[in-house]
Amino acid sequence: MHTHILFEHPLNEKMRTWLRVEFLLQQLSIHLPLNDHADALHFFRNMGDMLDVFERGDIRTELLKELERQQRKLQGWSDVPGVDLNRIEAIRQQLKESGAVLMAAPRIGQYLREDRLIGLVRQRLSIPGGCCSFDLPTLHMWLHLPHEQRDAQIALWLESLDPLRATLSLILDLIRNASPFRRQTSLNGFYQDNGDDADLLRLQIPLKDRLYPQISGHKSRFAIRFMPFDSENGLVPERLDFELACC
Repeated sequence: MHTHILFEHPLNEKMRTWLRVEFLLQQLSIHLPLNDHADALHFFRNMGDMLDVFERGDIRTELLKELERQQRKLQGWSDVPGVDLNRIEAIRQQLKESGAVLMAAPRIGQYLREDRLIGLVRQRLSIPGGCCSFDLPTLHMWLHLPHEQRDAQIALWLESLDPLRATLSLILDLIRNASPFRRQTSLNGFYQDNGDDADLLRLQIPLKDRLYPQISGHKSRFAIRFMPFDSENGLVPERLDFELACC
């Protein structure tokens, strides 16, 4: 059993979107290959949620801006004595290549939006039980096709997301590794500090304390209030040690 729980909290809207997309990309692969109706609905629901996220903003533009920002940060590190210049250059090259692939790729999610089956299922997901076989015979028939045919179709859907997946993974890895965890102490369940233009808060909390964080704030300043998992009988210690990284 894990002795600590990791919580991540975005401090701006772009990071909120990226974490949601990362979560949805992970969910798309959890139940593959699709063996039954429940697995298929899980897959299509997450696919529909991801398309909804794409439609709320230009995620490609934000990712390209972030690639440029990360390159500028790496350029600054190049002047630090003792830094591994080969490693810096290798990461910069990764950023350039990722940006070129993302720029050359079609509009993110366009291939999925144009797929007839995804569109049909997406329309019915908002209706309780709306994906029954009599409501959605197309999905019912698709689920009875040979595994190989369905797997090939799913592979094409997921392949269309590869430029997004690769760029997002690279950016989030760099952000998460930008700051180490440091031990902090909350008093009576409360902690606040300056964000120093951070994008993401990462907290490691001992599982034994049965506490979770409620976080408010933005990149300049944030506050954390620790709440008991058992709201009626749980207790918040006067002093709580936890690990915090402002990334």
